[in-house]
Formats: sequence, structure tokens, C-alpha cells
Amino acid sequence: MTVRRTTVRSRNHVTVSGHAGGPVVMLAHGFGCDQNMWRLVVPLLERDFTVVAFDHVGAGRSDLSAWSEERYATVGGYAEDVLEISHELALGPVTFVGHSVSAMMGVLAAAREPEAFAGLVLLAPSPCFIDDPATGYRGGFSAEDIDELLGSLDANYLGWSGTMAPAIMGNPERPELGAELTNSFCRTDPEIARVFARVTFLSDNRDDLAEVTVPTLVAQCSSDAIAPPEVGVFVQSRIPGSRLVTLDATGHCPQLAAPEETAAAIIDFVRALR
Repeated sequence: MTVRRTTVRSRNHVTVSGHAGGPVVMLAHGFGCDQNMWRLVVPLLERDFTVVAFDHVGAGRSDLSAWSEERYATVGGYAEDVLEISHELALGPVTFVGHSVSAMMGVLAAAREPEAFAGLVLLAPSPCFIDDPATGYRGGFSAEDIDELLGSLDANYLGWSGTMAPAIMGNPERPELGAELTNSFCRTDPEIARVFARVTFLSDNRDDLAEVTVPTLVAQCSSDAIAPPEVGVFVQSRIPGSRLVTLDATGHCPQLAAPEETAAAIIDFVRALR
């Protein structure tokens, strides 16, 4: 019998490009996406940095055979992948750029192994999407909203994708962006997407923020239907010594809607770490 062995690089379709020997920037995509969502930002970073991009297991060109609901039913499973990629590449401390739910993967990974990280860039982050009236926390959605969202996804994933992706992307005057995100959603295996959606929209990582000890930049968009401005303020207030910047970009995917501004924020942060 032949036993197939999957390496970390092939499991996550890890790509390394850019300036060899430069500071390492690791890019992590959000729900329903893959590393292609960074394609407009990568060339701007490659001039000065070693750029590491990868696909979460179940997305893009990752090894689907490596996916299991047991491992990937929590943000922690994905955070473990981030650390394994970092160990495999042995490039030294990285600046981890996590978009949306991936921001919390970076938070958990950096809390576990701070020595693996030069810094964190949390792009349009949300530690909890559900409002918590008891504490005054506003995540942007009521519990009923999330139940309805997940129920719609379960009933008709492709139809849900066509409705939700443009709302997530924002920028209605640029419908091609919403269409791209829709297509990205539709390329994701529906069963994996159902599990990842629950990880994304039901996780609560608010208490984990205080465990971060590495330099952190919180980059929120000026208008974002998925992660409202209050969320960015909350994240920054809970991570000691972190800094908050509000991008002019609108929508939840500034790496597509405003790649130059997004790259500039990352570049400025990494340079300040030297």
C-alpha cells in the first residue's frame, strides 16, 4: 500500500517570492478566498520584502485531502497551520498580515509563539461578529442575523455566495470586484465552506487579544458592512501597544479595492519595525 505524504508547503500551496533576505511578510486570506486575492498587493511588497503567501486548507490550490472537520472547526487549527508554515520555511520572524478571520489566526499564533513574529497587521479584523449587548460590544450582527446567514448558506451555498459576496466587497460602483469575490466563493467546496463559515462568524476571540505581545497594526476600512469601525477601535484597545489606522478604502477587502493604500500601510509598518 502506498502512503501519501503531504508536506506543509504542498498542503497549503505555499509560495515565496520577492526580495531574498528582506524582511518576511506572510499574507493570509479570509473566508471564501485564496492567496490570489493578494495578487495586486504582492508586486508592491516584493520590491523590498520576502513575501510568503498560502492557501488555507480547503481553499485555492491547497491539498483538499488534508482537510478534516476536527482540525479546522476552530480558529486554532488554522493558527497551528500558520506556525507550521513558519517553522517549515525557517525564514525567521515574520510580519503576519491577516485579513478578516485570518487576523484572529495571527493573534492566536502570536500568543502561542511570539518569537515567530516580528509583528502583526490585522486587516479588517473582527474578534467577534456578534453583538454583545451585556458588555456594549458591537460586532455588527445580532445572533439572529448570524443564524439567518448560516441557514441561508446551508440551504443554497451558490445562491448565498451570489448575494453575500457583493455585500462583503462593497464598492457597488465597481461590480467587477463583487463578481470576483462571488467567483472565489463559488470555487470553494460547499461542505468545507459551511464549516469555515461557522469558524468565521461564530468564533469569539475577544479575550485572546490581550495575549498579543508583538508590535501590531490594526488597519480598518473607513466603511465596512462586515467589520464596522467600532470593531477596529475595540481590537486596538485590547492589544497592548497596538496602533490603529483607518484606510480610505471602503468595503471588507481593501487588498482588492485599494491595493496601493493597503500595501503602503503594510510597508510603513514593516519598515518601522527595523
